[in-house]
Amino acid sequence: MEIVSSAYHVLSATAIFFFGALVTVPVGRRFGVKTGKSLLLYLWHTGFSLLYCWYVLRSGGDAVGYFLHGQSWNGEISVGTAAVRAMSAFLVSGMGLSILGTFLVFNIFGQIGLLAFWGSLKQAASDKTWRVRVLVPLIIFLPSVSFWSSALGKDAISFMATGLALWSSLKLSRRGLLMTFAILSMLVVRPHMAGIMVIGIAISALMDPQASALKKSVFGFAAAGAAAALVPFALRYAGVGEVVDVEALTDYIDKRQSYNTEGGGGVDLASMSLPMQLFTYLFRPVLFEARSVFELAASLDNLILLILFFFGGVALLRGRKSGFGENRTFMWTYALGAWLILALTTANLGIALRQKWMFVPMLIFLLISVIGKKRRLDNSV
Repeated sequence: MEIVSSAYHVLSATAIFFFGALVTVPVGRRFGVKTGKSLLLYLWHTGFSLLYCWYVLRSGGDAVGYFLHGQSWNGEISVGTAAVRAMSAFLVSGMGLSILGTFLVFNIFGQIGLLAFWGSLKQAASDKTWRVRVLVPLIIFLPSVSFWSSALGKDAISFMATGLALWSSLKLSRRGLLMTFAILSMLVVRPHMAGIMVIGIAISALMDPQASALKKSVFGFAAAGAAAALVPFALRYAGVGEVVDVEALTDYIDKRQSYNTEGGGGVDLASMSLPMQLFTYLFRPVLFEARSVFELAASLDNLILLILFFFGGVALLRGRKSGFGENRTFMWTYALGAWLILALTTANLGIALRQKWMFVPMLIFLLISVIGKKRRLDNSV
């Protein structure tokens, strides 16, 4: 398979690249990111898309499978893998794009999520000293964020959904339509995560101390109704089944933990305690476990996250609050629920490195918003 095989492939990929740049500028402004920084991030993100495309052509992977299914689509329309195959079919068979052009389309999805993430972190650090504010671009330009969100597959769309959900939750009363779009986007590729989002919104509505009883009832019933319809569907999609009890969930977790436990990314989650499972999912590989360039880059990213989580955890234990008025209940519910479920059902660190970015942006925002000292305001004339 060639990265491009005709003049049309080159022209279409070039057009998509410039279209992505045109989209990046107004979207970045919408999230409070200046034009120059948005374009710099787009070039950075696109670079990882090109790297990922080159890598899968040499080594194989899910992205190649999606592209090949796009050339011989069977007409199936559903969620999850089938949804990505259908999108690939539209781009590959319908528009005649090469694998490079298809990658660049999904690269735009990931870029939108990354801009929303950047805008959210800017707000979290807006009243902090420079030591905290410098963390924002450092996190945004982490290689693992751009690498996994720039490729053909579920990760680009799920990361976009996470970034938009984070941004929406900062002012949920005014960004309800955007939150709905984020949930629907997540539903297309990962229904179980969309179910957790809806549960988070339902819990946050019921626990909002400033909302009236009528508003709680209306919003709570609407979210609960959506959860009631979405969660059973997500459970069926995940393979748990129609009837859920302790035995069924235990069997499902054991089955998931047995997948991909061998090879470079495999770990024996079943033999670990729950705290160790959570730590392994979020912070491994650590530096001394790195055996390749990719693992070294991932371990450096994890080191930065570990330091952030340490100082953020200390600040939370001291009772610090952000004061921004964001929907922290939704963020905590979604992030902790996703972390627990994914840690219990994932055995491969390679998968964890990709999928943790479906909830880590929420945790990073929550931690940055409470660490460090606030800037002194200069009231002099």
